[in-house]
Amino acid sequence: MPAWADIFAAASCAALLCSLAGAGQAQTSDLVSKTAFRVCADPANLPVSDDQGEGYENRLADLFARELGLPVDYTWYPMATGFIRNTLRANRCDVVMGYAQGDEMVLNTNHYLTSSYVLVVPRAGPLAGVETLSDPALQGRRIGIVAGSPPATHLARAGLIGSAHSYPLMVDRRYESPAEDMLNDLASGETAAAILWGPIGGPLVKAGYPGLKAVPLIHEELPPRMVYRITMGVRPGEKVWQRKLNSLIRRNQGEIDAILREAGVPLLNDMGTAVLDASQ
Repeated sequence: MPAWADIFAAASCAALLCSLAGAGQAQTSDLVSKTAFRVCADPANLPVSDDQGEGYENRLADLFARELGLPVDYTWYPMATGFIRNTLRANRCDVVMGYAQGDEMVLNTNHYLTSSYVLVVPRAGPLAGVETLSDPALQGRRIGIVAGSPPATHLARAGLIGSAHSYPLMVDRRYESPAEDMLNDLASGETAAAILWGPIGGPLVKAGYPGLKAVPLIHEELPPRMVYRITMGVRPGEKVWQRKLNSLIRRNQGEIDAILREAGVPLLNDMGTAVLDASQ
């Protein structure tokens, strides 16, 4: 408890504390723009977002702005170290369109997407039926993996990390694209398979690699987890804004799903145990 709270230790001041807490929340919520839907985004992170409005999160932002009756106003910043500090926490914008549930740097809305890492393999190759990283068919194969990502631990456990081809985790996508490098290496035969975060790998495969397929890794039983719920992130304390976005997510979930499916994002049920088909 903060030191100044000792002044209000007496029980008779409980009501005063509640009113101060309410006032603090109102002041925080007042930071949210009333004239624009202010979005923090990466300017070069396709298929997710870019400064030409071609990513699926750009389309989600357009949907929410339309529902709010406001124009979209972007603050662009590379999705790397300092992203939240220099955008959302600096009050330059009011929402991050996609953020993993449970991260303490933001206040999460309700999730609008559940997805997983995917194993990308040739459609007609010997690995086409593989669904887990412990499958013996992967032994001795060179697999592309983003260094430091959760699937790397699974590869190490399966004895596959020694022959893996590692790609950098934190890059400025204006200058480097590890995901596309990984898929190009797979398409050329440099590697036998690749592992990517599904909402990146799925759309890239759909858009430019017809000979490949992305298989959601939903059957891994040991940690670290491979399935994540994706929310929108707002500043801590902005409960009013969070509730408004929660309401918009609930009322527009069907259109959100349609945007994600069209992009090629693998959609899972809430528990991450099954892939949803287009009718669900």
